[in-house]
Amino acid sequence: MTGKRFLLIAGETSGDLLAAELVAAIRRAEARRAVPFPAEFFGAGGPQMQAAGVDLVLDMTRHSVIGLWETVRKLGDFKRLFDSLLRLACERKPDVILCVDFSGFNRRFVHAVRGYVRAHPGPFRNWNPQIVQYVSPQVWASRPGRANALECDVDLLLCLLPFEKAWYAARAPRLRVEFVGHPIVERHLNAERGTRNGECGSVVPKAPLVLLLPGSRRGELDRHLSAMVGAAQRILEAQPGTRFQMVLPSEELRRLAQGQSAAVANLEILVGDLSRALQGATLAIASTGTVTLECALFGVPTVALYKTSWPTYFVARSIATVKFLAMPNLLAGEAIFPELIQHQATPQNIAREALALLASPGKREAIKAKLAQIVASLGGPGASDRAAAAVLSLMDRKKPC
Repeated sequence: MTGKRFLLIAGETSGDLLAAELVAAIRRAEARRAVPFPAEFFGAGGPQMQAAGVDLVLDMTRHSVIGLWETVRKLGDFKRLFDSLLRLACERKPDVILCVDFSGFNRRFVHAVRGYVRAHPGPFRNWNPQIVQYVSPQVWASRPGRANALECDVDLLLCLLPFEKAWYAARAPRLRVEFVGHPIVERHLNAERGTRNGECGSVVPKAPLVLLLPGSRRGELDRHLSAMVGAAQRILEAQPGTRFQMVLPSEELRRLAQGQSAAVANLEILVGDLSRALQGATLAIASTGTVTLECALFGVPTVALYKTSWPTYFVARSIATVKFLAMPNLLAGEAIFPELIQHQATPQNIAREALALLASPGKREAIKAKLAQIVASLGGPGASDRAAAAVLSLMDRKKPC
């Protein structure tokens, strides 16, 4: 196989990490081939991709948004980024376009690429890249008709969740879908998981440890921090001495959280190293999303919450087809974690749910048993390697131009 060019597009911090892991896995897989091929990686993403050796043309993670209103406000920026990337793709003509999560942007981008290819046929204009979407859009949660667009524009869809392959098979049978498992399993594989629920060897702590996990974005911190701080104050009133840790992904978010968090005694703010914090946690109060799966991986009972702008909430509520937002609840089909959404996510309600779990070791143990079943369904370690193998298998197939 001759040298291959990969264009990657990841628009959020989580996608940046996924893309970096995939690049490393493709390089490992390529090195094991009988006839290795030189690979060139370029595109739009963030610092993780750049550290993995991707030629970063655009830093997309700086433009990450959440919610309808924030997206509308940045439409002009996204249009400029979109046009710039499309020009780049048409000029450099990659063999493979790897779209990592960021489904709204990437869905429109690959459709535009397909349109360009159809408009430029002929023996001297034979560019027709393989297009891979890594992480399924949540079409099973709302607007399932979008599966048809994926079927038309995408050559391979790599899924992280076990139910997604069968879901697509029933609705978009011509779309090639592979379940590769969830990368968080491998990320936390080497963590010491023998010390949980506040236990550290034979030393029994004086009080439970509650983690506060408001989210990885500025908007999530703005919307969740006040409710979490208020809940922590109420928990302390009911159970004096309870310890708290807040885990944030960056120093910038830590600085933003410091002032408001000072109202809670026994609160330590950490940057990164979520695995270590989860090892000793009795309970977590977390925003819905991937972090709830990380809580599940470590067997930590969690009160899940989510708040967004009211326009975004009303739109989402009108089109949603699922009962739950927290991923462990979706995978289990039941409310293993209590969920408090929008107006329900008050300090009083959060504290009530948290205190009920703290007061019942038996209930926490029952939750852990269900979480173990969910974790077992996530595919085990090696998700990035399985994704890389699927991409290389796709490339080995001849594709007509």
